[in-house]
Amino acid sequence: MLKRLFIISIVLLFMPAPQSGAENQKAAIKGPITITSETLTADNKAHTALFENKVVAKTTNLTIQSDKMLVFYNENGGDVTKIEATGNVRVTREARIIISKEATYFAEEEKVVFTGEPRAMDGDNVVSGTKIVYFMGDDRYLVENSKVVLKSRKDR
Repeated sequence: MLKRLFIISIVLLFMPAPQSGAENQKAAIKGPITITSETLTADNKAHTALFENKVVAKTTNLTIQSDKMLVFYNENGGDVTKIEATGNVRVTREARIIISKEATYFAEEEKVVFTGEPRAMDGDNVVSGTKIVYFMGDDRYLVENSKVVLKSRKDR
C-alpha cells in the first residue's frame, strides 16, 4: 500500500497537463545541443568528447550542468548516442530540477538515469531515492527507494 502511494505521488508530482498527440512531443529534447566548458578533449577515433570544468549543455527546453561530461557520438554524422555527466549534476526543465552526483543520458531510449543521491524538485515538492530514471519521451519518472515530500497549499 505504501509503495502504491509513492507511485501515485510521483505520478501526480510530475504529471504534465493533458496534451494532444502532437503537443506530447514537447517532452523530447528540442533543438541542437550547445555545450560549453573550460576545456574540451576530443577523441575522433573513440568518437568521444570530454568536457571539463563548468560544463553547461543547453537545448531549447533543457539545461544540464556538471563538473565533467563525456559525450559519445556515432561516426555517421556525429549524432550524440550517450552522455555521462559527473560531479554536481543539475538538470533543469521548465520549473523542474533534478540534482545528483552522476547522470547518464541514453539517446536511443530517450532516458536519463540519475544516481548518487538524486533529488527531483518541482516547487516545494521533492522526490528522492537511490536512483531516478527519467523517460523523456513520456515525461515519466521511475524512482527506486523513493521518499516523497509533498507540501499542501496551506503549508506554503
